[in-house]
Amino acid sequence: MHAYRTHTCAALTKENVGETVRLSGWVHRVRDHGGVLFIDLRDHYGVTQVICDPDSAAFSALEKVRSEWCIRIDGDVKARDESLVNPKIPTGEIEVFVRDLEVLGASQELPLIVFGDQEYPEETRLRYRYLDLRREAMQENMKLRSDVVASIRKRMWDTGFREYQTPIITASSPEGARDFLVPSRLHPGKFYALPQAPQQFKQLIMMSGYDKYFQIAPCFRDEDPRADRSPTDFYQLDLEMSFVTQQDVFDTIQPVLAGVFEEFGGGKKVDTEWPQISYKDAAKWYGTDKPDLRNPIKMQDCSEHFRGSGFAIFAKLLEQEGTEIRAIPAPTGGSRKFCDRMNAFAQKEGLPGMGYIFWRDQGDGMEAAGPLAKNIGPERTEAIRQQLGLGVGDAAFFLGGKPKAFEGVAGKARNVIGEELGLTDMDRFAFAWIVDFPIYERDEETGAIDFEHNPFSMPQGGLEALNGDPLEVRGFQYDLACNGYELVSGAIRNHKPEIMLKAFEIAGYGEDEVKKRFGGLFTAFNYGAPPHGGCAAGIDRIVMLLANEQNIREVIMFPMNQRAEDLLMGAPNEPTNEQLRELRLRVLPPED
Repeated sequence: MHAYRTHTCAALTKENVGETVRLSGWVHRVRDHGGVLFIDLRDHYGVTQVICDPDSAAFSALEKVRSEWCIRIDGDVKARDESLVNPKIPTGEIEVFVRDLEVLGASQELPLIVFGDQEYPEETRLRYRYLDLRREAMQENMKLRSDVVASIRKRMWDTGFREYQTPIITASSPEGARDFLVPSRLHPGKFYALPQAPQQFKQLIMMSGYDKYFQIAPCFRDEDPRADRSPTDFYQLDLEMSFVTQQDVFDTIQPVLAGVFEEFGGGKKVDTEWPQISYKDAAKWYGTDKPDLRNPIKMQDCSEHFRGSGFAIFAKLLEQEGTEIRAIPAPTGGSRKFCDRMNAFAQKEGLPGMGYIFWRDQGDGMEAAGPLAKNIGPERTEAIRQQLGLGVGDAAFFLGGKPKAFEGVAGKARNVIGEELGLTDMDRFAFAWIVDFPIYERDEETGAIDFEHNPFSMPQGGLEALNGDPLEVRGFQYDLACNGYELVSGAIRNHKPEIMLKAFEIAGYGEDEVKKRFGGLFTAFNYGAPPHGGCAAGIDRIVMLLANEQNIREVIMFPMNQRAEDLLMGAPNEPTNEQLRELRLRVLPPED
C-alpha cells in the first residue's frame, strides 16, 4: 500500500464498498454523535466522510484530532444508509470506517477558520495566506486561474503563435509607472530594473524576424494599489505580430478571449458583437474609456437647452469656453426619493449636487418636476425629454462644466443608476474596443504638450499628421473594455525612426534623449523594421471577472496588501549591512 494514500478524497464511490483504503488530508470538520466520531477529511480534490466508534483501535487517537490537523487514515469503505446519502459531493454515497490513524501534522489553534465562509480582516487573511488558501472559494479561484492560463496558452498555440521568454532583469524604461530598481553588485552605482512590460523586447522580437510572439509575462510596476490592480506585480497575455493592421489584432485576440469567457464564464452570455467606440465618444457617452455596456444608458450633450435659460448656474457656466451640460437618462427613475438619493451620491463624490428632472403622470397629462424643470420652463424640459427618449416614470440627471472635470463622476453616476434601477444585465459579458486615442495632451498649468497615451503608437496619418495640431493627432492605439474593466491594451507600433523622433520632439524630447532612453529599439528601426502591432491582456483581471470577484487579491495566490507589503514573508525588509557594503549603497533614514 502507498505510504500516504490509495485514493484521493474525491475518488471513492459505491464501486469501492468493501475495499480497504488509505486516505490523507486535513480534518475539515469533526462531529461527535453520541460516541461515534464523524470527520470530514479534505484534500485538494474533495471531501470524504470517515467514521469511527469505540470498537476501532484508532478511536482514542482520533478523539484528539482537531480542525486542520493533517492525518492519514486506513479504513474500510462502507455504503451510507440511503437516508444519509449526500448527493452534493462525489463521495456522498459512501463513508470510511477508520481502523488506523497517523497524525502527519498537528495544528495549533487557528487564527482563521477554514470551514465555512466567515469573513476575516485582510491583514489576517494575508498573514496566514496558506490557511486562507485552503478555503473552498480560494481553492476554486486558484484552480480557475490555472485552467484559464492553460486554456489561453493552448488557444494561442492553435492560432499559430509561439511562446518566447523575455528578460526579467533589464534597463529602466519610462512606461507610465514607477520602476522597481535592482542595484548591480558588479557595477556599483548602477541599477537594473524589473520590466514594467516586455514592450521593447517584443518589438525587438519582430525586428528579429519572428512573425508571431506571445508570452504569459510577469510585469512589475511600483503603483498605488486599487481593487482591480496589484501594487507590485501582475501577469498578462502579451502578444505581438508583424505585417498586421489594427483590425488584424482585433480578429486575432477576440476568438481567444471569447473562447475563454465561454469556457469559464459559468453560463453567462458572452457578447459576439464587439463594437469599436472612439475614445472621444466613450468619454461623451459613458464618462470613461472602459465603459460597462451591460448598462444601456448613454449620456448626451444637452447644452443648447440650458443656454440662456432661467437656470442661472448652467446658463452662466455655458458662457465659458469649453464647457457643456451632460444629461444622464434614467428610465424608471422618476421618483423624488430616487432623485434625492442620486443628488446625495454626487455630494459624496465632492460635487455640490446633481440637477435632475423627472416626469410624472398628472391624470390629464405628463408633468416635468424638480427644481430644474421649474427654472427652465415646460418648452425646454419637453425638448430635453424628446431628445433623451424618456416618458412618464423616467428621470434625467445633469452635470456641467469642462468635461474632463465632471466625466469621472458622471460615469460613476451612470453605473449606479444602471445598477439601482435594474437596467444593467448582470448575467452577461459585454466587450467594446475603444479606439482613436489622442497621443498628446496640453498641461493646463504650463501649456506644454506631453504624451497622453502610449508614445510608441503609430500616429494615424503618419509623419504628415505630426506636422499639424498635436492635440488632433490620434494613434493606432486601442483598449478592450469588459463590464467596466480594461482587459486589453495595445497598439500598432511606430516602426519608422523619423516618425519616432518627430513624435518625441513634439513632447519636448530631443534626438539625443530618445537615443539614450530607447537606443536599442531606435537603432533596430534603422535595419529594415517591419510594420507590427500587438496587445496585452491582464490575466488577473480576466480571472477576477470570471470568478465574479470584486477584488483582484481574491485571484492572486500570494498578493501584497494595500500598502504593498507581503505580510506572510515580511517584505519589504531591511537589508543587512553586509549586503549594503557589497552593493556600495547607503540607506537614508525615512523623512518625518
